[in-house]
Amino acid sequence: MLLFCSSHSYSNEVFGVTQNATSAGYQWVMTNILPQQAGLQVNAVIYNYSVDKVTEDDLLVHVQNENAQGEGYIFRETDDWSGLPGSTINKNVAVPNIDIGYWGLGSIETEGKGSVYDAGVYYSYQYDPCFDPQSNPSCPGYKTPIDMNFEDVSVYDPLEDDMIQDELDRKSNLKQQKEDEDRRERLRIVKELEEEKESLESLLGIAEKNEFSEEQILKHQQLMALRGLPVGYLNSLVGGSYEDTITLKDRELPNNRRGLRVGLAQELKHQQLINLQYAK
Repeated sequence: MLLFCSSHSYSNEVFGVTQNATSAGYQWVMTNILPQQAGLQVNAVIYNYSVDKVTEDDLLVHVQNENAQGEGYIFRETDDWSGLPGSTINKNVAVPNIDIGYWGLGSIETEGKGSVYDAGVYYSYQYDPCFDPQSNPSCPGYKTPIDMNFEDVSVYDPLEDDMIQDELDRKSNLKQQKEDEDRRERLRIVKELEEEKESLESLLGIAEKNEFSEEQILKHQQLMALRGLPVGYLNSLVGGSYEDTITLKDRELPNNRRGLRVGLAQELKHQQLINLQYAK
């Protein structure tokens, strides 16, 4: 059997005994038997019953309560009727003030040949009505609850705080400035690409006539340097006609690697222009 003791004051102790726990059968739930009082403790189990059996037969009778906080039993009293005739028994078993929270399912159980009838099980208990001082204003240590009037409580709105609002505005302005800078940069790149395209188209048209101004030649040299081509390419073009002096021995001409590189660069620039136009 487990033993539990209490240390709180019993100055205003209330004592009592429960009704018969077996009135509903030989198994019972303690929350339906003990008063549900804070700090209640059981100090004794009182029981009686009668046995119907043959004298020579073996019979054990257990009056018990399971441990609601763990395994096994919080209370178990066993009567050995082996070799005894049927009769009636009355017992008062003291227990050391076991807290209400440990008292689990109660029952009367038999082992052997024989039966129990006219049983009664009662629990003697005690409790301090002021175990919880807040249960009654008359209890020592009772404290008057604070009346919380939430109608007078002001609600803090961070959006009304000037410092927070200033910081939000600052971050919003920074974000807008960044978006404006990105937009201007995209427009600048698009404009440069358009000017470069127009310059290339103009140079292609002039090259057919072999007419170049100094400004056009300078711009062309800059573009050729950007493309990785010799800057004197345009100056080497002169008018007139040239007679074929080269005889091709092969049936197919090899790929022009330099021309391929120029074409690829122009294609990449064109794709970059398209991507920038659809960028956010």
